[in-house]
Amino acid sequence: MAEKKSFFYRVLDWVEKAGNFLPHPMTLFASFAVMVVIASGIVSLFDVSVIHPGTGETIRPVNLLTGDGLRYIMTSMVTNFTGFAPLGTVLVALLGIGVAEGSGLLSSLIRLMVTSAPPRLLTVVLVFCGVMSNAASEVGYVLLVPLAGIIFLAVGRHPLAGMAAAFAGVSGGYSANLVLGTVDPLLSGISQEAARIVDPAYLVNPACNYYFMAVSTFILTIAGTFVSEKIVEPRLGKYTGDEKPMTIETLTSAERRGLRFAFYTCVIFTIFLIWSVLPANGWPLMGVLLDPKTGGILHSPFLSGIVAIIFIGAGISGVMYGIGAGTIKKDNDVANAMGKAMSTMGSYIALVFCAAQFVAYFQQSKLGLILAVEGAEILKSIGLPAIPLLLIFILVSASINMMMGSASAKWAIMAPVFVPMFMLLGYTPEITQTAYRIGDSVTNVISPMMSYFALIVAYIQKYSKTAGMGTVISTMAPYSVVFLIVWSLLFAIFIGFDIPVGPGSRLRLAE
Repeated sequence: MAEKKSFFYRVLDWVEKAGNFLPHPMTLFASFAVMVVIASGIVSLFDVSVIHPGTGETIRPVNLLTGDGLRYIMTSMVTNFTGFAPLGTVLVALLGIGVAEGSGLLSSLIRLMVTSAPPRLLTVVLVFCGVMSNAASEVGYVLLVPLAGIIFLAVGRHPLAGMAAAFAGVSGGYSANLVLGTVDPLLSGISQEAARIVDPAYLVNPACNYYFMAVSTFILTIAGTFVSEKIVEPRLGKYTGDEKPMTIETLTSAERRGLRFAFYTCVIFTIFLIWSVLPANGWPLMGVLLDPKTGGILHSPFLSGIVAIIFIGAGISGVMYGIGAGTIKKDNDVANAMGKAMSTMGSYIALVFCAAQFVAYFQQSKLGLILAVEGAEILKSIGLPAIPLLLIFILVSASINMMMGSASAKWAIMAPVFVPMFMLLGYTPEITQTAYRIGDSVTNVISPMMSYFALIVAYIQKYSKTAGMGTVISTMAPYSVVFLIVWSLLFAIFIGFDIPVGPGSRLRLAE
């Protein structure tokens, strides 16, 4: 007789089935775009208007079902797509990262960091590497998580504990990092588009959350290590499965030579970047990336060119690694690595096309601005101070993440409402984006909607044939809870002491 499933597992089964009814994100955005057009026509039938708090202008909905509205839809479709901020930034950054990944640089770096760690620091290194790996897209999921199971089993520890530690860093700490990755320009581009509903000239630089995310890297590493060694591993106990320990391959001499080449390249590139932001003093290229008007770094080419820096840095490091390791022998190898990276972006480009139309229609119809003004008035009437208000938004983001996995897809839906809403309450888009990134990350490890969740289940089944979704969620739930608490407290500290979350990022908009 089959063992009756617990109530908790039955709830998880329901979540899985309910999630399967959700259409593809592209279809969602296409549906939202159609609904905005229809809603603009319906709302226009009523005497709906709001007063813009900043300009005093009366805002009324724009009917997109009129002749002018339909002409706008037909003539703006291409420019809505090509002008959508996240598209170019993500594609350019990914070209450089594609070279680093295709040459084998990213794989060698992760293996070096993990295999050279002292046994007592193994968990710390795995969590840290997991957090750092999210700068390189899916590398952490496809390489580090299974490697963590192999490493833990090889040293006599439960393999699921190692995989949980790595998965917590890769996915639970998804937004934290010491370097900027593709997610930074992606989210900042969406935030900028949403901010321009209120302020058409507002700029959100890709490094706007860097200070907070850099500090978070160490905080989450400590928290993840604590959960792994004090909660998860004791609960799992000793491994009694059939899988036998494997020998972890060390780096070959060619790979080490490639890493040396890449390291020297990074040093030279870093020296150039430092030189380029030093105050100009007559030396060639000194201060060349500072703001030409003010001589400062805020709104400088250095910050606005972060995507180009990611592309060049990752690209030349990958090329030099490939030359040293022998994985790149001719220019075709570089082109193929870039092409392979782009080949994975087909569905993203299709999604962006529909998302761009939705955001553009939402802005053109004025519905986003009207909702923002009305929502801001409601929040003002509640009278909550900054910290509770933003903590509530973190919980909202974490809850939505349980039903929709894509960080960019969710933010493209939420940003046009919440960014203007918080701006009208006086809070900057950078602060709102920070709160979103916390909520979006902490529930990744327990969300069946996360795109790599099924892959994690398959990894775990290698060591436990009876494992399933419930195994993953019950193992990862402590990380989700602890990360939510610790990260929210850190965010509250930044707000309470008015610490900038990134270069040029304030808590409140200038009066």
